[in-house]
Amino acid sequence: MTAVRTTRAPAWQWAGCAALVLLGAVIPVLRFLVFWPMDQWQVDVEVYRQAGVSILIGRPIYDAMTEAPQLLPFTYPPFAALLAIPLALLPFGLVGWLWTALQIAATTAIVWYAGYRLIHRGGSAQPLVLGLLAAPMFWLHPVGDGIRFGQVNAFIVLAALMDLRRPRPRVLSGVAPGVLVGLAMAIKLTPGVFVVHYVINRRWREAGTAIATAAIAWLAAFVAIPSASLAFWGGALQDPARLGPNMGTSNQSIRGVLMRVGPSGGAGVALWLVLIALVGWFGFRLARRAWLRGDTVTEVAAVGLLACLLSPVAWIHHFHWIVVAILAILGADPLRDRRRLVAALVITVWFVCRLPWWGISWIAHDWPPILVGRILQNADLAGALLALWLLAWASAREPRDAEADAVARAGERSAAPGKVERRAASEAG
Repeated sequence: MTAVRTTRAPAWQWAGCAALVLLGAVIPVLRFLVFWPMDQWQVDVEVYRQAGVSILIGRPIYDAMTEAPQLLPFTYPPFAALLAIPLALLPFGLVGWLWTALQIAATTAIVWYAGYRLIHRGGSAQPLVLGLLAAPMFWLHPVGDGIRFGQVNAFIVLAALMDLRRPRPRVLSGVAPGVLVGLAMAIKLTPGVFVVHYVINRRWREAGTAIATAAIAWLAAFVAIPSASLAFWGGALQDPARLGPNMGTSNQSIRGVLMRVGPSGGAGVALWLVLIALVGWFGFRLARRAWLRGDTVTEVAAVGLLACLLSPVAWIHHFHWIVVAILAILGADPLRDRRRLVAALVITVWFVCRLPWWGISWIAHDWPPILVGRILQNADLAGALLALWLLAWASAREPRDAEADAVARAGERSAAPGKVERRAASEAG
């Protein structure tokens, strides 16, 4: 494992890091919070806030809609509505700006935890390395859309990354592995793919902890707001129309693309099932190999991308996991392995370019050949699949940590911190 220099960084470098982060974030912030039409302003955080308002005034959570022209319903489990109560106590304008600031902070933290191997090589210059890595992440299409809508995905990604990454962050020293995944699953169901990953690898303690945490949260919500819980689990959850038009370009899951360009009816469903089986086999196998190698950043990136690819609906902003994937591909020393640097740059540029909207423009203008427009329209799915393949390619280039491999194979890493984690504790953020 790479040696770590622990020289303390001077305060001016942390100020420089903050300046770089803000410089990177200023473009999406100005675009989506200053110059964006007010009737489309922070529409998703408005959904969360309205759920909190519904609880306070006794209004049915899953019947309420945001104001026209959006008319968006609340689609998350009732536990998420309970967490939204503080948002209901603040003016909506203030909530939008605070939520954006928290998203920027969360994305920066994702870079810190996912890029720790590279960042810690900077010694006393770690803050500047962090800032340089974080700044371009705000230009990525999924991250920008998260800021545009006021989305929750940055926090979901951060929770899963902190929970699975080894060495374990010091801030979680008293928190059992699986708790943060369980909380993320209690808020949004798609992180449940990490429980599938745990079960595949017989990591029963982490799987049980995650399931128990989510169950306790859902039970607490049932006690607090039983009617909302019954409405969600008994009806709202089974209504895909509540999520929006599944055939729309923003749905970049395998199913979403097939709904636009694939066969319909039973043939389409059969093809979707075959494709998600193949992608799932490849992705879960990659995640297992990464875990056994001690490469937990690649592990998180692979499972996170599967959460988008295998889900029936994966909006563009759900692909916030691409931040973790880019840093996993980049590795600890990209200047020594230039091919990893090029691969990470390819994925970064791919998701900066907002290719699906290029495709929409191509199709709207009826430019020939129309096939090019269709390919561009579905480019984020292609980019995610490419990122998954590059994760496998980059992971194979990682030197195997034999000690981590032995501990993982024995199934001990999920039970208690092993020698690998103690030896690397100084790397934890």
